[in-house]
Amino acid sequence: MRSDNVTKGAERAPNRSLFYAMGYTKEELERPLIGIVSAHSDIVPGHYHLDKITEAVKAGVRMAGGTPIMVPSIGVCDGIAMGHIGMKYSLASRELIADSTETMAMAHQFDGLVLVPNCDKIVPGMVMAAVRMDIPAVVCSGGPMMAGTYNGEETSLSKMFEAVGAYKAGIIDACKLDECEKGVCPGCGSCAGMYTANSMNCLCEALGFALPGNGTVPAVSSKRVMLAKHAGMAIMNLVNNGITARQIVNEKSILNALACDMALGCSSNSVLHLLAISNEAGCPLNLEAFNEMSAKVPNLCHLAPAGPTHMQDLDAAGGIPAVQAELLKRGLIDGSLPTVSGKTVAENIEGAYIKNQNSIRPIENPYSETGGIQILWGNIAQEGCVVKRSAVAPEMLVHSGPARVFNSEDEAIAAIYSGKIVDGDVVVIRYEGPVGGPGMREMLNPTSALAGMKLDKTVALITDGRFSGASRGASIGHVCPEAACGGNIGLLCEGDIIEIDIPNASINARVSDDEFAARREKYVAPEPNIKSGWLARYARQVDCAAKGAVMKS
Repeated sequence: MRSDNVTKGAERAPNRSLFYAMGYTKEELERPLIGIVSAHSDIVPGHYHLDKITEAVKAGVRMAGGTPIMVPSIGVCDGIAMGHIGMKYSLASRELIADSTETMAMAHQFDGLVLVPNCDKIVPGMVMAAVRMDIPAVVCSGGPMMAGTYNGEETSLSKMFEAVGAYKAGIIDACKLDECEKGVCPGCGSCAGMYTANSMNCLCEALGFALPGNGTVPAVSSKRVMLAKHAGMAIMNLVNNGITARQIVNEKSILNALACDMALGCSSNSVLHLLAISNEAGCPLNLEAFNEMSAKVPNLCHLAPAGPTHMQDLDAAGGIPAVQAELLKRGLIDGSLPTVSGKTVAENIEGAYIKNQNSIRPIENPYSETGGIQILWGNIAQEGCVVKRSAVAPEMLVHSGPARVFNSEDEAIAAIYSGKIVDGDVVVIRYEGPVGGPGMREMLNPTSALAGMKLDKTVALITDGRFSGASRGASIGHVCPEAACGGNIGLLCEGDIIEIDIPNASINARVSDDEFAARREKYVAPEPNIKSGWLARYARQVDCAAKGAVMKS
């Protein structure tokens, strides 16, 4: 056992004395030491209840013969951080979470980990650490929030952001804005649509790195507490049998997760995180793999923001096992792979079926024959960019229009709110990439403003930043190379015609190579907007979005 390094032998008597200072007993130190990495805090709705989930995990560990030890993790609430400097810290925090999880596990020689995250960057950050160290680990998320209500209908956080745009456009009044504000988020849990947090919790389940139900069982359900206890038991089985993270998370299981990503219509941020996880697992993906999978995996779900259903509906319809069962019918996932439950994928989903076709369509009748994510290439994205195709209106799959160019999200949102964006425009927001931001802010405010103003079916938005899972419309992000690294997006001028063809995976400016070269001769890069603190270090060390915005080695 790894923990023998801190608990066994006369040489470790000083180490043991420090355990005794905390009230651990001799008997507890003779059992495997299991780190419970908890992101509980009082600032993130998705993490507010993780103290209870953590206690349930600890109970499961004890029942199965281990000694649970809780250690903390930071976590940013993307919704609260949205629209100001705080969002620069969100994606970058993923690397801090991975590094701090590794630090706590290695410094204290835990025999295994149960990872208790819930929201956007916390889930992939913890998973990255586990596969980097290749020790036994299980993910046990806190579960999704229940949907709220607005105008008598089921709704979620994306509607709140869109309501701001509707208010600015005079479509709703202050009373309706207040009604929405107080109705969309009824309690704890990760926000109720197929946003990034729920996308990653579902994909952990698809990877086999979390137990069935991890992605969809509501935060407030007693089943979530039961699931946490079973996660505590499951880690002991992994530890006792020497099953480590990379035996579960590897090239084959990542392809399983990618297939589910396409079927579910997950957040475009899943591209960044699957690239990063695969890199840590020693089997790097490339962007071409996403389009290859999209070409053969149908899109079966249209959860918010793409449609009217929410995570509780997906859970009631059979959850991820029902989606996997549909994919297995056509051999689109590998059912033989092991999972943290101790069973194979096929054994986990045996008997699963669709219970409500409003939430999960059968594979014979999908929303589309192609998956929910599309990678585009062209002369303003030579290394690729990403769009959540399943959340794009059919009439916007092919679009051309004049570029309206902004050097920050703040400039763009001011123009949108003041009514300066009109039908047919292509809003370009640059210097918001991993380096240029720094930190690659999410553009939920601009996309939601456009949707609230009823412009999401006539206006496209392109950025070297990224989008929230709550964004919808022709929202094309992760443009690479980014402007701050010399990408052609930094050379676009007001009025350049941008041509978008999502079905054919292309995005181009109607600008010749010679013209781009002439503009580059005159180009003067703006000053970095963050020059001190750890974000400045991050900007110097982060790799491009096409590689998952991981830190360079």
